[in-house]
Amino acid sequence: MVREIFSKLTAPVRGLHQAAYLLALLTLLSQVLALVRDHTFAHAFGAGEILDMYYAAFNIPNVIFALVASLVSAYVLIPKIASLEKEEARELLSQTTSFLLIGGGIICAILAIFAPQLLFIIYPTFRHSVNAANFVLLERILLIQPILLGLSGILTSVTQIQRRFMLFALSPVLYNIGIIIGTVFLYPMLGLPGIGIGVVLGALAHVSIHIGVVSRAELFPRLTIPSPKAMWEVVKHSVPRSMALGMSSATTLALISIASRIGTGSISMFTLANNLQSVPYNLVAASYATAAFPVMAEHISKKRFDEYKSTVTAAMRHVMFWSAIITVLTLVLRAHIVRVILGSGAFNWDDTRITAAVLALLMLGLLSQGIILIASRAFYAANRSWNPLLVQLGDAGVSVAVALGTLALAHQHPVFRYFVESLFRVSDVPGTGVLFVAIGATVGQLVMGMVALATLRTVAPGVARGLSRPLFEGFGASILGGAAAYIALTLMGNIAPLTGLITVFIQGGIAGIVGVAVSGLVLWLLGNQEIKDFYEAFTKLHSAKELPAFDTTASEATS
Repeated sequence: MVREIFSKLTAPVRGLHQAAYLLALLTLLSQVLALVRDHTFAHAFGAGEILDMYYAAFNIPNVIFALVASLVSAYVLIPKIASLEKEEARELLSQTTSFLLIGGGIICAILAIFAPQLLFIIYPTFRHSVNAANFVLLERILLIQPILLGLSGILTSVTQIQRRFMLFALSPVLYNIGIIIGTVFLYPMLGLPGIGIGVVLGALAHVSIHIGVVSRAELFPRLTIPSPKAMWEVVKHSVPRSMALGMSSATTLALISIASRIGTGSISMFTLANNLQSVPYNLVAASYATAAFPVMAEHISKKRFDEYKSTVTAAMRHVMFWSAIITVLTLVLRAHIVRVILGSGAFNWDDTRITAAVLALLMLGLLSQGIILIASRAFYAANRSWNPLLVQLGDAGVSVAVALGTLALAHQHPVFRYFVESLFRVSDVPGTGVLFVAIGATVGQLVMGMVALATLRTVAPGVARGLSRPLFEGFGASILGGAAAYIALTLMGNIAPLTGLITVFIQGGIAGIVGVAVSGLVLWLLGNQEIKDFYEAFTKLHSAKELPAFDTTASEATS
């Protein structure tokens, strides 16, 4: 029975849309657990210092992961492994694994030694906290995570190239379970370091799930002394991508650092809202990017440029379509979403109001985030790795400048601050400074999303011209659906005011169903192609056939 379950989990999936929607379904499970994790955090700690410290400490390992582990990640290795024989592929995996363990381990060890100095430069407000010592210990524990997730990224190159997307999508599920265990069981015994141990346990599970497939393919890496020549062949193409990811993580770190200076709870509310916004981002953009990248890479390697362009167009079209719908409905239902998921225990009513306002601002950048992600995968597949880096550099500059600028403007001109607060109905709530950090993040994404789409024509000319229909149909249907949802909320609010969690859940659920139903009806009347693709992909998911254990042609798929 165990073998049968493993066989189903490791079964490959053919086709771009089938793979993308399977990934989206499994990512949904992961995101549900992520929401459970955030609910656990919010309920236990509220928007206070403990949660601020956890999120602050978590962001530094993210930067290290992006700068070091991404040098040898799946997106770098997939195109190379697809063109190698088995023994050559294993040697490449061995070289990259050893490089990560040695190089990354040294960097993380140095950072662990100087953790107090680093933390209190970035977050000076925590220096005199009674939890300062545990904050430093938490950071040192979390620095183990980039190495484990980096190792998982290497192993998943085999998982993805064989289209074992079920296992790929289950990795973050196990990761979040580890974090929840750390919060629920280890924090009461060990304090802040207990959460860090839970993160490490989750990262270990993230790695372990790929071991079976890699071993079965006879590609499990062995420790060796990395060859500078061999590693240069890998790293020279991944440096721009690593720097782009590092810049993205550094941007988040900079915004979190700014938020830490605004007041207690600002880091927590910004991060929780960003985590909520990441749910549709991961379900839509990340799923399509993961499914499409091996296909793009193979089309480029075999000089099938028309097929490459078609794959980019299909992925971009669906990402823009679904992002448009989700954005509008989330804007209408943001307060209900935040209150149902986070509004309990120590996370009070005012916390939910500020977080809902931050969520609304961040959702305005969802479409641009999807464009940037798909465009970056298209550039990486075409071996044009510098464009995404330039986009991330621009995003960092714009985001930080706008965040600092709007904060200064709000401080100098109370009218501007009141206007923003009134727009999101939080003028009577303290701690609204975090809204201006969110404005910076969103403006940066909007600007650089347009830049990414404009520059995409250098590798996939004509893609942008085919995106207007799904964008307008998606936004048109979602605006009508959002209006219907808002009307439903208004009518139900007159009948039963929002006095409790059950009432909030029922009202939000009914309004959401009404909004989705109206949007779906409009799209059906329009004969929308994305809805047809959605239905067709789900009907074909059950027809996937088993592939050989290691098959470099397994990445062929149709769009």
